[in-house]
Amino acid sequence: MLTSTDFRGLLNQRFFQNFLPVPALNKLYPEVCPPDFQLPHVNGEGSIRLSEYREKQPVILYFTRIFTEKQYCPFCFPHIKAMNTAYEQFVEAGAEVLLITSTDQRQTQIVIRDLGLKMPVLCDPSCLVFRAYGTGQALGAPLPAQYLLDIEGKLRFKHLFSFLEPNAQVSRLLKQLQQI
Repeated sequence: MLTSTDFRGLLNQRFFQNFLPVPALNKLYPEVCPPDFQLPHVNGEGSIRLSEYREKQPVILYFTRIFTEKQYCPFCFPHIKAMNTAYEQFVEAGAEVLLITSTDQRQTQIVIRDLGLKMPVLCDPSCLVFRAYGTGQALGAPLPAQYLLDIEGKLRFKHLFSFLEPNAQVSRLLKQLQQI
């Protein structure tokens, strides 16, 4: 699915740094706290530090693949919409969903507006957090991945990109959340 024929902004530094394929790495282990990070909160104020959620609530780290404000990964676009629709279900279950994108702040603000995103959106244009979590990369952008952290900040579930299942289904994430 091509979301737009507007390719402006596609060829940037992030594109060239993420062009060569690097497979997702299975380097984060269950029952261990993954790396802490702090990223700008694009649809809120300031920034969000992952460790601020420890001892407060579970968190779903939702790494998604967006090329530009008009170019989405064909696997991720419907998943972003599904996660946005289900956001209240995650909140009702006591969790926060942090959507992390590699687009810059300007591009991310357009994505938030165009898709009406309700969940907190963080931008990581340098892709340092994507790399720290071993999501992999290909053809100009990091690959999608989802991680569920419990109230202690420990990894309880992870889903790394594959062509058979590019993103963890919303129902699967909700089920995993109920099990922690």
